[in-house]
Amino acid sequence: MNEILFFGSNKYPKLFKNEKDKIKKPIQFKFENENEKQIKQILTSDFSIIFLFKNGKAIEYLKEEKNSFPNPLEMGIENIQKVSVGWQTEAILTKKGDVFAKGKAINSRSPNTFIVISSLIEDKNDRIIKDIICSAFSIYLLTSNQNAYGFGSNSYGQLSSNSFTKTKPILMMKNVSKIFSGNCSNHVFLLNSNQELFGCGYNANGQLGLGEYTKETRIEKLTPIQNIPKGKIIDIQCGAFSSVILIQEKDPNQKLHKKLYSCGYYQDNGLGKNQKDINEFTEIKSSLFENDNILDFSVGNYHTLILTSNSKLIGFGRNEFGQLGNENPFYRIHPFQIELPGLRFNEEIFNYHISCGDDNSFLYYYPSSFSNLEEDLIKLFQKKRILLNQNQNQNEIQNEKLKEFISNKSIKESNQIFEMIYSNNSKINPKLYFEIKEFINSNEKIEETMKRIYLNENENEKDFIIERKEKQYKFPKLILIMRSELYRGMFLYGTEDNSNKVTDYSELSNKSFQILEYWIYSNQIADEIQITQEIIDEIQIGIDYFQLNQTNPNLFDLLINKFNNQEKKELERKQIEEKNRINTNSSLNEKEKKEKKEKKCSIF
Repeated sequence: MNEILFFGSNKYPKLFKNEKDKIKKPIQFKFENENEKQIKQILTSDFSIIFLFKNGKAIEYLKEEKNSFPNPLEMGIENIQKVSVGWQTEAILTKKGDVFAKGKAINSRSPNTFIVISSLIEDKNDRIIKDIICSAFSIYLLTSNQNAYGFGSNSYGQLSSNSFTKTKPILMMKNVSKIFSGNCSNHVFLLNSNQELFGCGYNANGQLGLGEYTKETRIEKLTPIQNIPKGKIIDIQCGAFSSVILIQEKDPNQKLHKKLYSCGYYQDNGLGKNQKDINEFTEIKSSLFENDNILDFSVGNYHTLILTSNSKLIGFGRNEFGQLGNENPFYRIHPFQIELPGLRFNEEIFNYHISCGDDNSFLYYYPSSFSNLEEDLIKLFQKKRILLNQNQNQNEIQNEKLKEFISNKSIKESNQIFEMIYSNNSKINPKLYFEIKEFINSNEKIEETMKRIYLNENENEKDFIIERKEKQYKFPKLILIMRSELYRGMFLYGTEDNSNKVTDYSELSNKSFQILEYWIYSNQIADEIQITQEIIDEIQIGIDYFQLNQTNPNLFDLLINKFNNQEKKELERKQIEEKNRINTNSSLNEKEKKEKKEKKCSIF
């Protein structure tokens, strides 16, 4: 199901034939081809709008100088995992880990032609890319080794260098867990695995949040951002002259809450408060999301949207083109709720996402699932299959017989495969058992792939082995490629060594690793486990590192709920102890008074 709402500029490109150039109230967007696959990601910039589908294909509506209805163009790259766009940049990350990019600062001779920039990294062992993000004129790459590279324009120091451009990706920082920027921004943030934040680039309006004593407009070196509230950084999004950060904090009752903070230039700019230049991150406050969990937020060039767990879409900032879904053409300083047409919001609010561009906005539906596993396994089947392609000269009758054999045997044998896995892993809970079983039976080619893995491979090649402090943890490949993008990539593209071993990941304590192991099999957290803030932080790092697919229930939400319940029970226990102590002291005092009175009476 493609459920997409659009509001804002309907010009260059014009998505709706019979609508005005400014769409000031959210309306339903539908593709002319109703057979389009499910939307995974929507990207919008000053020159294009891109739709990435779950099947790994993408189409692009390019900016037209004429007021005409554009035809979508296929991007011509298969198996796309993620797309990112900037004002004059565009990057595509494939499931294999390659990055295709184009733009004036990327390839000045042919700015509309994609080149593979991941292959330009000098260290050949560091060319598998985990994440990408574009700014206005630059592209940032995060490798599987947690190294951050920058490429393209450096006119504002946004590549932490003093040269004007970089024609090859340069290593900006090591031990990076996330990179943050924006499609019209010239500043960037890097977060390391210790939750330390660094920034560089354009800072004319304080958009790096460095504080009032930092007046430089061009920060050429990655600089620690120390003026941020205590808590865990979840996400940062950058506008043209602003930044908005989402931080998870504890309240006085030790419950975890997510709060938004912003810095930069306020007018038309979506900071959510009436101040001019804000040189450090200050909280965005509103009764609209005070008691709600913030599920998603997006920052355009001059406006911001927030989606809450209470089914509210909230906006603030510039509204000249209706990008806030409101007919008032003026900018809105303070957050307000956007009226939406009837949706399945209350049922599946967690499956909605926001995308803000230069002067338009999208709200779209993309449900959680096993990501693109089905397509990946089909690709694996096509890439590695032996039976159908072992003899290209086989005649058509033999091929048809072979196909018939596979189709007749695969369902039965794939069930046998799963029964073998399940019998050796009692930790798999019944719900997950049926999910995986249904998954195996969902597609003939997937079934054949599973058959080959578990019936044709050597016994010692059926598991991934993680070694931690001389202890081995075995995971069936089927389980880990369903749960982890990292292991799926290793499995599909042959980067694991012959023994299938992965060495100790030192960021995780044994306790945190055991929690991850239990959850991978059961979708649950063991009752006896006590959760601490340190464990939550470690597991978030583990989720990012192993690129775990977060199905429902979400592991991070389970941890937070368990942590809050523990804190609540501990508080109740202390209150009961205090009450008992007071009652005991009161009883003792009464007893002492009575004894004194009796003693006094006995004297007389």
